[in-house]
Amino acid sequence: MKIFKTLATVLAVGAMALTASTAVFAQDKGQIGIAMPTQSSLRWISDGNELKAALEAKGYTVDLQYAEDDIPNQLAQIENMVTKGVKALVIASIDGTTLSAVLQQAADSGIKVIAYDRLIRESANVDYYTTFDNFEVGVLQASSILKGLGYPDQKGPWNVELFGGSPDDNNAFFFYDGAMSVFQPLIDDGTLVVKSGQQGMETVGTLRWDGAVAQARMDNLLSANYSDGSRVDAVLSPYDGLSRGIISSLRGVGYGSADQPWPIISGQDAEVPSVKAIIAGEQYSTVFKDTRELAQITAELVDTVLTGGTPAGLDTTTYDNGVKVVPSILLTPYEVDANNYEARVIDSGYIKAEELQ
Repeated sequence: MKIFKTLATVLAVGAMALTASTAVFAQDKGQIGIAMPTQSSLRWISDGNELKAALEAKGYTVDLQYAEDDIPNQLAQIENMVTKGVKALVIASIDGTTLSAVLQQAADSGIKVIAYDRLIRESANVDYYTTFDNFEVGVLQASSILKGLGYPDQKGPWNVELFGGSPDDNNAFFFYDGAMSVFQPLIDDGTLVVKSGQQGMETVGTLRWDGAVAQARMDNLLSANYSDGSRVDAVLSPYDGLSRGIISSLRGVGYGSADQPWPIISGQDAEVPSVKAIIAGEQYSTVFKDTRELAQITAELVDTVLTGGTPAGLDTTTYDNGVKVVPSILLTPYEVDANNYEARVIDSGYIKAEELQ
């Protein structure tokens, strides 16, 4: 800012000329490539817009691309960004194990690589990782389900079914492991009963975080395990889009009525349709990760690195991508339910009250 003020003083120009001078200066800071997975999720649209704005505010031009969950498309987009000579790449990968060759090209060109909320695996050429405490996300989801069930005042047993995220997303394993750190002792002592017997990410994972896939699997679980009149008491869902698919399946067999109340269903990302579902009593909770905060901290990291600074407060022990421990910034997630959604997502400005009408 002092540079801008000094430039304005020396040139003795008005506000309009200063704006033009600033624009020229901003372009000199170079271009940043942002590779996002899909626009089918409200969450990634928000991330892309917030990150683009935060970087532009720091004086960078931005190339923001969405790959619509197509791995070759994302690879081509990143290759194009490297060819164009971006200063840094911020990548929310579809499948982080497929990017090793293009990231080597980026490293050879001196391009810094930041994995954004999804760890890029099996590559030494990942400089930093910005995300939330993903193990804690799972802990919050499982703990919220227990709260909804009334544990420990109520003793159960309760029938619970488990859903995991996409097996090609490293975060999905942290979510699942965090949840199972809470659930497993209660499964072992019989408080929680997985009636289908389906456990483990290799069994419960949901490719591409697809709600339709979750709905179809819930249909099968209900048909195969609950046709005897027994009840699903809770469903562990790691993402709001999956939760909505699960709710659709449950609605189809009569849940949501006075005779068959909704199970306790978790979620993640505080998407508007799911916050509405929480208000309506269909979904019990979600996990709020303030993507504005993640975008801002990522933009600050990029700027610090590209201007020769040293990032502070890095976690250097948690995230091993199979080749190296990637220095990381971990932000705090929060549980959201019908009792606190106004304070968490409306009062914070993340969602406008009218969007929930």
